[in-house]
Amino acid sequence: MKAPAAGVFMKQLQLPPLSLYVHIPWCVRKCPYCDFNSHQAEQVLPEQQYVAMLLQDLEQELELVQGRELHSVFFGGGTPSLFSGTGISEILQGIGSRIPLKTDAEVTLEANPGTAEAEKFHEFVAAGINRISLGVQSFNDNHLQALGRIHDSDQAQSAIELAQGIGLSSFNIDLMHGLPGQSIADARCDLQLAAAYRPPHISWYQLTIEPNTTFYKKPPRLPAESVLADIQDQGEAILDTEGYRQYEVSAFARNGYRCHHNLNYWQFGDYLGIGAGAHSKLTDLSQAQVLRFSRTRLPANYMALQSGSFRVSQRVLTQQDLVGEYMMNALRLADGFELCDFTARTGLTTKVLNPPLHSLLEKKLLQLDQSRVSATALGRRYLDSVVAEFFA
Repeated sequence: MKAPAAGVFMKQLQLPPLSLYVHIPWCVRKCPYCDFNSHQAEQVLPEQQYVAMLLQDLEQELELVQGRELHSVFFGGGTPSLFSGTGISEILQGIGSRIPLKTDAEVTLEANPGTAEAEKFHEFVAAGINRISLGVQSFNDNHLQALGRIHDSDQAQSAIELAQGIGLSSFNIDLMHGLPGQSIADARCDLQLAAAYRPPHISWYQLTIEPNTTFYKKPPRLPAESVLADIQDQGEAILDTEGYRQYEVSAFARNGYRCHHNLNYWQFGDYLGIGAGAHSKLTDLSQAQVLRFSRTRLPANYMALQSGSFRVSQRVLTQQDLVGEYMMNALRLADGFELCDFTARTGLTTKVLNPPLHSLLEKKLLQLDQSRVSATALGRRYLDSVVAEFFA
């Protein structure tokens, strides 16, 4: 498809909510399954230098904020909890002096249970963090070792207990399944133990082998497809029984505790990413276009920038990009999307969704309830194939 004319956008494109992603690229050790832009930390992190560059990076993009408040802030990595409470505070103060935060803005920080320290966690809350996502992955020490994690089950449970008692608005337990040597009983045990702590939110997703990882070069032996299917079915049933509603492919929450930041991604909102390797998707109403751009990946190169833009790549989304990317995100949601939201977020009429939409409705892979489109149970099982139809 060709890029649509600017006039099409000008009539229908609207500014969506805006979120901010802050990338902290260092870890104690690189996990063998990880394909994120993360790097093993040196003995002393260049925290102050990196904080200064983050705020310089943010300063360059203020024009595209276009008068909006920040809906959410998310510190990801890497392992953001390696930074000090003072460093996180300086970043948040610098953000707030440049872009107003909504009074109820969700501010999340990812943390590794192996770096969970009571004093530091209290400092994070004092700095303005109101939600922590704990990368537990498993409560089985053998599985944690196979995943290359630096923490054990006892540390994971201590970190959860710490998160429960420091005055957070919410916290998330991050779990993986389909691990090397994992049985159905093992996976059930992980979920049951996590649910016993009554966290407001649980992220539960299957391990995938990604290119440019150690596991890709030396693949571990993973459970058979039939076992993976049983883990998925039984795990979803456990979470539902425990009061967690699945609102996205891998996200389960108690009432009122959905992750606002991730919902903004899935609803095709705007997000500005700062930090080494961070990506952004922003609507530019002045040019009637939607942009994607990314930063230089290596922390040393990022911090060495003396002048010029932090961006290393940029592109205007074409009609095909907009259709495919919107559907890739929105169909992950259990509730799907309203057809009017598609138009507001892309600037396109819903006619561009045909004929794939009609074909998938006939095949019972998608369903249309008045003006809301969502995947059926069968469609969710083959979601990658469903989404691919909109990229063709």
